[in-house]
Amino acid sequence: MSELTNDATQKLAVNLPLTSEQEKLVKQILVFTKKHINGDTPAIFTVYGDAGTGKSVVLAHLFNKIQLAARTEKDSPLYQTKNYFLVNHPEILKVYKEIAGKQANLYKKDFTSPTSLINELDKKQTKVDVVVIDEAHLLLSHRDAYNNFTYDNQLVEIIKRAKVIILVFDQYQVMRTKTYWSTEQLEEITHQYPHEDYHLTHQFRMNASSELINWFNTFTDESKVIPFPQNARNGYDFRVFDDAEKMRQEIVKRNQEVGLARILSTTGYPSILDGKKHYIKEGKFKMPWDQYNYTVKPWAEIPETINEVGSFYTCQGFDLNYTGIILSPPFYQVPDTNQIQIDTSKFTDTEAFKRRTDLFDDKELEQVKRRLFMNQINVLFKRGIYGTYLYAHDPLLRKTLYEYYQKLIED
Repeated sequence: MSELTNDATQKLAVNLPLTSEQEKLVKQILVFTKKHINGDTPAIFTVYGDAGTGKSVVLAHLFNKIQLAARTEKDSPLYQTKNYFLVNHPEILKVYKEIAGKQANLYKKDFTSPTSLINELDKKQTKVDVVVIDEAHLLLSHRDAYNNFTYDNQLVEIIKRAKVIILVFDQYQVMRTKTYWSTEQLEEITHQYPHEDYHLTHQFRMNASSELINWFNTFTDESKVIPFPQNARNGYDFRVFDDAEKMRQEIVKRNQEVGLARILSTTGYPSILDGKKHYIKEGKFKMPWDQYNYTVKPWAEIPETINEVGSFYTCQGFDLNYTGIILSPPFYQVPDTNQIQIDTSKFTDTEAFKRRTDLFDDKELEQVKRRLFMNQINVLFKRGIYGTYLYAHDPLLRKTLYEYYQKLIED
């Protein structure tokens, strides 16, 4: 096992070495930015990539270079430009602000949420030069009065207020209807303007084999449960449990050994935003959902969260060393088949799956719900650097997975 780094700020540090591809990409985006900074129309650079392909690392390095030029390089076309880094995820925003506090040319005020920037610019009746957007698949594509966003689409409003927009996007990390995006919808907006697109494909986060990652993708993309690849455990701690409490105990051991080991799950257990604890129960297993995190530390870096079940709300965008994933009640295997079905009536996170009459009717909404739910589990599948443990609520799915696992370890 390589040397462990459990601090999220170190994993996004601007002085980390980049791969040759990442270095070329940063240079390519800088050339694009300087070319269009004084253009007559906004220009947009989009970086596509699945979870763990290094998108955020590229953006961290890029924004540091942009702000270095803006604040110190008098001969640069970026000198004295006004630039912002946006992310619509409070846990990730905490990490970037902490990074900014350690860098001479990065200020904490450079990092903010999309709604905060839009409302601030409206108040001042001004615009900015460069906007970098991490996790653009989390941008609101619908007004959200609860979060003080009164327009119809955050990306559209950001484009109106900036000269160059640089964003990263992953269609498989779209989780909620109010942040619903497809690649086609995104490009209907971005391709109206001068633009460039780039696709990152190399998986950096997980030490797992490409065959095991393909197994995860088959589960989420094709709704199939198939035998595990023979090399699923080669250099990677992959396990399946038929007892959720035993899985929890193993995750606690991994957390004591190396830290950043957590239990994760998706919707399907009691969950109400009332500030109280709501518990996930599976046999002898009983743990509460993650609580809203008021600290400056990301959820996974708080020691006490070993006693909570994490959701995509708290772990999306973050690395964990080990994950114990509970495949929740909406998942079930169709008897006498290898097909996985999703029972949307068992969803308990109603906030994530609200109607969007502007995009789809009720029949289409059912399909969208299933896709978003699979995206949620795909994000959880892609968190564990050194190991992933699985447990399924559905008895048949649990039995199938456990039998496949027993065959794997026997072989």
